[in-house]
Amino acid sequence: MGIPVVVGVDGSEAGLEAVDWAADEAVRHTVPLRLVHVATPDQLPHPLTGHPNHASPAVRVGREPASDQDVQETADSIVTSATTRARQRAPTVQLSGEVLYGDAAAALTGKGRNAFALVLGSRGLGDLAGLLLGSVSLAVAARADCPVVVVRGGVEHRDSRFGNVVVGIEDGAGSGTALQFALREAQVGRCGLTAVHARCTATSGSPETTAPADWTPEAQRRSPGQVLDDALHGPGDRCPHVVVSRRAVEGPAREALLEAASGADLLVVGARRRRGHFGLQLGLVNHGVLHHSPCPVAVVPQI
Repeated sequence: MGIPVVVGVDGSEAGLEAVDWAADEAVRHTVPLRLVHVATPDQLPHPLTGHPNHASPAVRVGREPASDQDVQETADSIVTSATTRARQRAPTVQLSGEVLYGDAAAALTGKGRNAFALVLGSRGLGDLAGLLLGSVSLAVAARADCPVVVVRGGVEHRDSRFGNVVVGIEDGAGSGTALQFALREAQVGRCGLTAVHARCTATSGSPETTAPADWTPEAQRRSPGQVLDDALHGPGDRCPHVVVSRRAVEGPAREALLEAASGADLLVVGARRRRGHFGLQLGLVNHGVLHHSPCPVAVVPQI
């Protein structure tokens, strides 16, 4: 049936909202759904005392601490509850679940190497009050090899009531994979697509605050409308049933994307590979939308 949508579950309300979104996504794409709970090192027993280990030596993902029955039972209960919720939401989807032990971000990132997408809640049980985005979600979005969807916003945004997907378009090749993902989501969701390109001018702000890392002054030679036309030519033609709207904005990209997302079911942004390093470069714009978006955000790594 294809590679699965993977959703991280931790027993939090945000995690259950992610399960709902992931179940709907699995239905839309007719792929399996895999629920993963990661018991973190501070929940594991100290090798000598048997008490929870707050010093947390390295723990291998997948190693079950057989001496701590309570941790195992709690983890199994979290997966069972999430599975019940997913089955009620999507009774026809092929479901599976597993418990891993170790660092949550590393474990989930590893599962993303063979995933259609990784879906996470905006905050987990262990996050401090007042945080806008959980530390695990941010770390996974910055490191995963597959699209990462952080489920945010109210029920009207999470339940696809707007009939609109928004995608951010950069000047250059950095948005190609994100655009393909956004078009595919719009097509299976039978909704429209809004492509947004924002550019700061001498009067609207400094280009370095919103442009990609390889921005040069020559990029300003193309008009914002031309940037959108060039990006959509080809990919848009392959999805003729998706109605595409173009929005060229003079101003900061973060504000333009957040404004467009106020009437969207999903906001899609691209993520570039770091030069000379493993992992992704989220940048200021992606950090901003991950923390403040009114709807779910998909971070799609550039291939």
